[in-house]
Amino acid sequence: MPTSLNNQKRVYCDYLIIGSGLAGLTAALEAAQFGSVIVITKTKAEECNTRYAQGGIACVIDQDDTFEAHIADTIAAGAGLCHPDVVQDIIKAGPARVRDLEKYGLQFTRRGEIMDSTSPEQAQQFDLGREGGHSARRVLHAGDITGRQVSDVLLARCRENKNITILEHSLAVDLISSRHLDWHDENICLGAYVMDTTTEEIRTFLSSYTLLATGGAGKVYLCTCNPDVACGDGIAMAYRAGAEISNMEFYQFHPTILFHPKAKSFLISEAVRGEGAVLKVLRNGEYVEFMQDYHPLKSLAPRDIVARAIDNELKRSGQECAWLDIRHHSESFLKKRFPNIFQECLKFGVNMATDLIPVLPAAHYCCGGVRTDVNGVTNVKRLYAIGEVGCTGLHGANRLASNSLLEAMVVGYNAVHHSAGRGLSKPAVDDDLIPDWKHGDAVNSDELIVIAHNWDEIRRFMWDFVGIVRTNKRLERAKNRIRLLRKEIEKYYWNFIVTPDLIELRNLASVAEMIIDSAIARPESRGLHYNLDYPTAEPNSRGKDSILCRPLKQKVWFE
Repeated sequence: MPTSLNNQKRVYCDYLIIGSGLAGLTAALEAAQFGSVIVITKTKAEECNTRYAQGGIACVIDQDDTFEAHIADTIAAGAGLCHPDVVQDIIKAGPARVRDLEKYGLQFTRRGEIMDSTSPEQAQQFDLGREGGHSARRVLHAGDITGRQVSDVLLARCRENKNITILEHSLAVDLISSRHLDWHDENICLGAYVMDTTTEEIRTFLSSYTLLATGGAGKVYLCTCNPDVACGDGIAMAYRAGAEISNMEFYQFHPTILFHPKAKSFLISEAVRGEGAVLKVLRNGEYVEFMQDYHPLKSLAPRDIVARAIDNELKRSGQECAWLDIRHHSESFLKKRFPNIFQECLKFGVNMATDLIPVLPAAHYCCGGVRTDVNGVTNVKRLYAIGEVGCTGLHGANRLASNSLLEAMVVGYNAVHHSAGRGLSKPAVDDDLIPDWKHGDAVNSDELIVIAHNWDEIRRFMWDFVGIVRTNKRLERAKNRIRLLRKEIEKYYWNFIVTPDLIELRNLASVAEMIIDSAIARPESRGLHYNLDYPTAEPNSRGKDSILCRPLKQKVWFE
């Protein structure tokens, strides 16, 4: 931490960015042109969902591809809920943002690095991957660790910039908004209360603009490929500050996580299926393909269909996992195209060139979030939500593969330029009206087991009752449980001095309830929301987003 911030109880900046993934770091580098930037991140800056994105960035970069085709694929995957204007804006902005990444130093894989025999001209062309739901090869990648490469490059550029301060081990406790100060004219975000997790001291950060870039909420489910930091913090904080939350019923489950007792939810990229891998199950002693029974694109069908198909096959057969077969490729090719995945599988005794890969679905990506436009603008003045924490309308009811990194960098860029166009003057509020954090009558807890127990219970019933396939009875059970737990957690929160674990549990429970309420409110099956009691899509709800807003006390309305 810079010396100038070490002992400051109140910290001021032009831009406060909460989160250090692709969206947050893109915004930081852009914002540094206009003023002072502080990026806070709850552990190490490298630990974020971006870092675990293996596939790449979907972008029209090849002359044989078109924006129109990418737009059509995105809208088809989104099952009637994509916002066409947003889809068009983000996809058409992609090439410029990709050039920015190259300018910062990111080197995408070229065909010559993968193929043994190519012409000199072909060798320098991007090696474009294809993933589920895409009609063409358009996924730029840096090996099979694209997210890690993106993270490393952008962090290096941010750390070189004198206008950017990165504060690690800094956990946002809550946003500071004018509604907390009993203003009645408009709701304005003024900054955030931030805990130093090494000392558990909470300080006041005040800013001209606050950008939420906190990523997703995969830890709300028992099985997820998300890192431990993905607790839905930004969504929960925004909701408490009065922001509208949209489409939380649409949680994407990645179909292929490595199934092994010692592998901690290691993701097998969809790019593996893009190179011809097929899904199989064991029937009558033989491994057979099954995706042809579910979709014309077979193993390259959109993720919601593939995840449900695997779930159905396993429940019907009683098997523990499905299997991915890419043995038609040579070991040499697989090591070049998927060096990290190949080595990780090998650690657990699986040689991709000779063995079937055991896989299971797991919670992966939140298609809902804080409701925004293409610039990340929320209904709370001076608060922006960018990346996975936001819901722009790009993904609709189901995200098209590798559109997430595209959205993160486009909306992160847009948010800064939108805010800069409005000036960096701070809100007209007397600083004396903004209180510092106080513990009040709270005391240290002697019942920390409550936090661990509630954390485990939420993740278990969310997986069992609000997972890939839902029913009205399961959702009702989940609602009854979360209602009781939320009351217990809130009481605990106000009685005891807050800790990082308690803050995350509170946020996790809040997001779980949003998912449950939104799922109950949608009496149809659409995209990622599949309810056996309503197995078809309702024509009249096509294009209608579900929206949660705190003044409605968790009730859902549609627009």
